[in-house]
Amino acid sequence: MRVLIVSDTHGHEENLERVLKERGPFQHLIHLGDVEGQEDYIEVIAGCPTHIVSGNNDFFSDLPREEEFWIKDYHIFITHGHYYGVSVGTDRLYEEAVFRNASVVMYGHTHRPEIEEKNGITILNPGSLSYPRQIGRKPSYIIMEIDETGKAKYTINYL
Repeated sequence: MRVLIVSDTHGHEENLERVLKERGPFQHLIHLGDVEGQEDYIEVIAGCPTHIVSGNNDFFSDLPREEEFWIKDYHIFITHGHYYGVSVGTDRLYEEAVFRNASVVMYGHTHRPEIEEKNGITILNPGSLSYPRQIGRKPSYIIMEIDETGKAKYTINYL
């Protein structure tokens, strides 16, 4: 099973379209906010079940602020992250994941990709497909692959 994890497209879906075309198909798409009105379009082009939360730039959106769901044996908690102070660290987000008994917590907002394991919880950020902020400033996303034994592997990918 393959899950595409993206964030911070800010209404510019060209790179998302490219990833879906070149790297698909995917069984799930997770968008961690700042879609800026493009949620319906993203659901159409995804071609699979989608999970989208609102970001700090999703004004007047009906998208949920947070969502919890299961993919296989993984209890996933997603949020944009700005309510948890992710710009200065992931401690509060980690504590929330522990409280919710989540095995994976995903966030966006910083536009910088990151994967961290902390006491059995995977904390990840796919970066931004539209406005990357890490060194080199390449658009980024994460693919979560769950193998036949049920083990998940996460890879940061760049355009």
